[in-house]
Amino acid sequence: MSNEERTHYRTCHLCEAICGIEIRLRGNDIVSIRGDQADPFSRGHICPKAVAIKDVHEDPDRLRQPVRRSDAGWETISWDEALDEVATRLVEIQARHGNDSVATYFGNPQVHSYGALLGGTQLARTLRTYNRFTATSVDQLPHHFAAYFMYGHQLLIPIADLDRTQFLLAIGANPVVSNGSLMTAPDVANRLKAIRRRGGRIVVIDPRRTETAQLADEHHFIRPGSDALFLLALLNVIFSEGLTKPGRLASVARGIETVERLCADYPPERVAGATGIAPEQVRLLARGFAAAESAVCYGRMGASTQRFGALAQWLIQVLNFVTGNLDRAGGAMLTRPAFDAIGLASGMGQRGAFNRRQTRVRGLPEFGGEFPVVALAEEILAPGKGQIRALVTSAGNPVLSTPNGPHLERALGSLEFMVSVDFYVNETTRHANIILPPTFALERDHYDIIFHALAIRNTAKYSRPLFAPPPGTRQDWQIFDELKRRIEARDPKRRGSWRTQLMSRWLTPRRSLALGLRFGPYGPRWSPVAKGLTLSRLARQAHGVDLGPLQPCLPERLGTADKTIELAPPVLLGDIARLDALLAPEVVAPAGQLMLIGRRDLRTNNSWMHNSRRMVKGPLRCTLMMNPEDAARRGMSNGSLARVASRVGQVEIPVEVTDELMPGVVSIPHGWGHHRPGMRMAVASEHAGVSVNDLTDETVLDDLCGNAALNGVPVTVQPAERNADTAALA
Repeated sequence: MSNEERTHYRTCHLCEAICGIEIRLRGNDIVSIRGDQADPFSRGHICPKAVAIKDVHEDPDRLRQPVRRSDAGWETISWDEALDEVATRLVEIQARHGNDSVATYFGNPQVHSYGALLGGTQLARTLRTYNRFTATSVDQLPHHFAAYFMYGHQLLIPIADLDRTQFLLAIGANPVVSNGSLMTAPDVANRLKAIRRRGGRIVVIDPRRTETAQLADEHHFIRPGSDALFLLALLNVIFSEGLTKPGRLASVARGIETVERLCADYPPERVAGATGIAPEQVRLLARGFAAAESAVCYGRMGASTQRFGALAQWLIQVLNFVTGNLDRAGGAMLTRPAFDAIGLASGMGQRGAFNRRQTRVRGLPEFGGEFPVVALAEEILAPGKGQIRALVTSAGNPVLSTPNGPHLERALGSLEFMVSVDFYVNETTRHANIILPPTFALERDHYDIIFHALAIRNTAKYSRPLFAPPPGTRQDWQIFDELKRRIEARDPKRRGSWRTQLMSRWLTPRRSLALGLRFGPYGPRWSPVAKGLTLSRLARQAHGVDLGPLQPCLPERLGTADKTIELAPPVLLGDIARLDALLAPEVVAPAGQLMLIGRRDLRTNNSWMHNSRRMVKGPLRCTLMMNPEDAARRGMSNGSLARVASRVGQVEIPVEVTDELMPGVVSIPHGWGHHRPGMRMAVASEHAGVSVNDLTDETVLDDLCGNAALNGVPVTVQPAERNADTAALA
């Protein structure tokens, strides 16, 4: 093997920040991973996760060949045998029980591979099932919901123009740790510091004094799930004091009078008991936000994964609009991505895509062709016509990432057949009959279709493969494509016309990407000689290209039929009555209970990151954060072992006493719980922790859109019978 040294530049694919990385090699050995100083977007920044790319690439636990579960354990089988068996079983089950007897679940890493994103969509279409589930409904569904009803397309999500704003109001968001979730922004901490250096202001509203709050000018505790009431009170002040100034967009919006009448019923005094924020503080914030030279309100997981997430995300959009901060520099703006998914990727966003059908058991609404994942377990377990008998998962671990994981585990164990496209035997895939492992990121090319469309600047970057795929392996899109062809061969009715079949064979993900760039807003369009962005030209720019700051694009970019903004969608207005229940005193302070919220760690994005030893070393991170008052009331101290119980289950976890949490609130991080038997992730098993989703409740959700309510879950906390190892918290 050659010892020649070389350097490779690419995008880190582990989170939404899409930082540029520099990988130095000696032969085929990775010597170092650093930030790419020449990347125009990330400017040399990386977080600790980037170095774990080497660990996952070299991980001996990572599968390279298909495996089948048997009484003797997992056995390696050939690709042909595996793909044939999967196709045969899926077609046979659908022939006996109907197309909806097979369900699909795609996790969020699916969108970190454009091949998996495009290939998985094609396989789902071939299966012709309405039982489609993704991680969207434990994450950002409320954002899509508000965007769809206000702007006409679920991907028209305005992005905080972080580099030019003078006032950032962050609600339930911790971008310093998340690297800017639904606001792709590498090096967020320095971008936030720059706001203050230029005389701007940052205010954080959160039940926890997060890492982002520690960089802010102000932080205010808020009771979990009451964000919509807080936003209504802000809007009440803005309307009642005559602070509205929608500007040029006033002529292309309807419903502002309806919103004003609605907000009149929510003065700050009325909601203070439910939110925990003093009325005068609300008034000061409203006046400051409205008076700022530019301002943007940005809400994320805490504002979304709760019982009123859709209302909160809608009201955030309304706040940005009425203060004149929608579609203007320093406010909330839409991207112009080089690969425009809205115009080019059919099926990723659909008009008329809400509540066309409902789940069989609870009648939960479909959105964008997907059912809420909180319904997956019951749709497997409940007998009758339409029962899910088989499941296809890809790049997901719903046992750890969706509510009531033990309930889903029981459901997975009852399936007739399950196949997982994944390279680990984890808490979910251990239930599969067959696992089909794709190559890892360094063995494929890369382009971020989704995250360039959510970025705070218009950028584009294509990464060539670093390593050739090892012989006998498959790319993710090849797995989906081969399954699709085998299913069609066993059931010819699923085939399209000969033209459709020919196009399907020719249109690989890479060709789709090339066409998308060519016919995108920066491409040469129809002329092959015109200058513009093409895949070949982009590939020559190893560090990526900066296409400039976000630009005003409304009303032209609106997806509504009449090119207007709907400020008062009836479906959202109709949900206000449900919100009013929060104003009842017994709801504000339920006797003897605390409210559970999640949290994220800079070294954790997905559960498989815990199989990297460098990502789990150091002080214990899977702890129950608890306010000192709540801990003292229960006779608990730092390092005590707590028993936390909800309607669905209980866990025992070490306590971390901290004034970062407001009284009445406790926090457990997501992604842990690696104690399940049958896993093949050695490092993760040594650092098992507990899963917060052993406590979250599949019956507690946003009733309007179906998104899971992972925050604001009522729990009881008491000392466990045995003591924790206090040294672990030292």
